[in-house]
Amino acid sequence: MKELIEWLMKLWIERWLKGMKYSFFYLSVLSFVAGVAFGSIVDGDFYFGLFWIFLSLVVWGITFFLDFSLHSKKSFLILPLLIFFFGLGLLRCSFSSETQGVQLLNNLAEQKISIIGVVIDEADEREDNTKLTVEMKEIKTSENLSSLDLGGIKILLTVQHYPQFEYGDEINFSGILQKPENFLTNSGREFDYVRYLAKDRIFYQMFYPQVDLLSKNNGNFIKEKLFLFKRSFLEEVRKTIPEPEVSLLGGLLIGTKQSLGQKLQDDFRKVGLIHIVVLSGYNVTIIAEFILRMLSFLPQIVGTSLGALSIILFAIMVGGSATIIRASLMALLVIFARVTGRINDTTRALFLAGFVMVLHNPQIVVFDPSFQLSFMATLGLILLSPKLSQFFNFIPTKFYLRETISATISTQIFVLPLLLYMMGELSIVAVFVNLLVLMFIPLTMLFGFLSGVLSFFSAWLALPFSYVTYFLLSYELKVVEFFANLPFASLSVFFFPVWLVLCIYGGYFIFLQKFGKQKGEIIRGENLSGFKNEDEKRIIF
Repeated sequence: MKELIEWLMKLWIERWLKGMKYSFFYLSVLSFVAGVAFGSIVDGDFYFGLFWIFLSLVVWGITFFLDFSLHSKKSFLILPLLIFFFGLGLLRCSFSSETQGVQLLNNLAEQKISIIGVVIDEADEREDNTKLTVEMKEIKTSENLSSLDLGGIKILLTVQHYPQFEYGDEINFSGILQKPENFLTNSGREFDYVRYLAKDRIFYQMFYPQVDLLSKNNGNFIKEKLFLFKRSFLEEVRKTIPEPEVSLLGGLLIGTKQSLGQKLQDDFRKVGLIHIVVLSGYNVTIIAEFILRMLSFLPQIVGTSLGALSIILFAIMVGGSATIIRASLMALLVIFARVTGRINDTTRALFLAGFVMVLHNPQIVVFDPSFQLSFMATLGLILLSPKLSQFFNFIPTKFYLRETISATISTQIFVLPLLLYMMGELSIVAVFVNLLVLMFIPLTMLFGFLSGVLSFFSAWLALPFSYVTYFLLSYELKVVEFFANLPFASLSVFFFPVWLVLCIYGGYFIFLQKFGKQKGEIIRGENLSGFKNEDEKRIIF
């Protein structure tokens, strides 16, 4: 019996570990995330997590007392450690699912109530309305005027464009309290809107309530000033650049939430370019490089410290979405590696950034498409792009054309299974459109930034830069419009289950492992921009 167990361990554990070449760090993170994902799907409680931790101790005890060879025992110890981290993931998920006070509010659903709360995020301006995220402080029902403490639970308000409300406004609003409901997408798939909002502790919504302003400046002082600068910047740009170009620039540069209109957003989605409408990790990469380049004349410790602080403030200003946080964490890790002189393993940096985000908010693993797509795009860029670039030696490196092509194809390949599962839409022209547009995004952001800054001093001074910015934005919009109107621009895929997604990603990693590890994954060299080479700059995407 003992010989049989040792043979199974050798077959299923030792060979697997040797072939996959994963370190303990990656295995631990993946096990923790798997526990979080499993707990999110099955709604595992605290004791369920404790059971898995207890199971890991039992397996460890069996391994310790069985008289295996030292080499086999070390390999078999991996199993209880994986089970242990899986249990930790379940425990973390159980803590995040606690919703104190929600049951009390559930009894008031579909009733007209009056609530006092504070707007805790910038207004999300849509085509027909505005969305406000409000942290509820106090509630009064029509039947009982006694106040209830809500413990920081949030509600999503849908209001008219006017009067306008800002971050930090304390408001009193009255209307019918409703619980969010899941809905069907255009492809006929159900979107779990309830859990999507719940990951941010938003459990209720209210449509077109009566809203009265009670006071202003109730938010974080730094966040208020950053949002104020953001609004002022966009107002200045609007003086010289019209719509819809200015809304696209706002999304590219500072993550504004003004809507481009439903039709234009659908066009961006059809051509696989929706990621540039809102600020993405690619944009953060460009901005981080620009900041470090501007500060390169300072002593290294001063320049990198100011650069890191600027990236943190920028992430706060643009709203701190999952994509922005991950990209910002990656940028900070790159800066840390530069200061300490350590070789930065970008794959490890990505997993560390993802682990920190999941530890902070476990719900993003399953219920935040932005986090999932951003992580897989970055992983594709790290693992696949260096391999694909070898097949594009015939393409010149001028203007980073070869890097752009390999990076675009790599990210499209890695996010494709997720996109098919989430949206059921396959963009046939995505790769080609991304190539036509992405190479002009850095120039667009640079001239757009200069237009906005110079507009604070003089509209005439900003006008030449505004003309260039308008031309670039118009070109990008025309490309999107042209390809979106093609009859074969996208196809609908009505059946794409989770198991098929997992199988495809499994095939990806088997393929990558079969052809060996790319040496170019480790960052070397240095330049004045603060990033040590183009791979390091693009790796934050």
